[in-house]
Amino acid sequence: MVFSSDPTGPVIRVGYGEDAHRLAAGHALILGGVPVPSAAMGTVAHSDGDAILHALADALLSGVAMGDIGDYFPDTDPLWAGLDSRAILGRVLELVRDRGYTPTNIALVVTLDKPKLGSMRAEIARNVAALVGLPESEVGVSFKTSEGLAPAHIQTRVTALLTRVKD
Repeated sequence: MVFSSDPTGPVIRVGYGEDAHRLAAGHALILGGVPVPSAAMGTVAHSDGDAILHALADALLSGVAMGDIGDYFPDTDPLWAGLDSRAILGRVLELVRDRGYTPTNIALVVTLDKPKLGSMRAEIARNVAALVGLPESEVGVSFKTSEGLAPAHIQTRVTALLTRVKD
């Protein structure tokens, strides 16, 4: 897939991404690259199903108008089965930086009924910050529940502020 490149694009861009997965027993739950050991159910996915990193990768790609992770890692390709989402994010960061941008702030919201994740907030923020090369203070992490509407479902929404670093 070919995307146009404009090195004189805006100085600041905002990207938005979402990801959702069905949850089932016998699957791991990984969020922001951090395993959630207290989860009775995990994501059903082609890759490792890390909903935070998938939404973050989509937010970064959308911010520079380069599609979404399905364009680069299609779930119809057996090559990507079980793929660690940190590898997805790493490749997306390369693409974004090749376009002349870098993430400068990330805000993410996870909607999940169980388990409660508040005690993991700092660890997830720290890990996401390290993966994208930001200070932890630039990664906001919020948790919500579906109020029982979707107990076997996880959804993550991410906004990313991107700044042009080369002209």
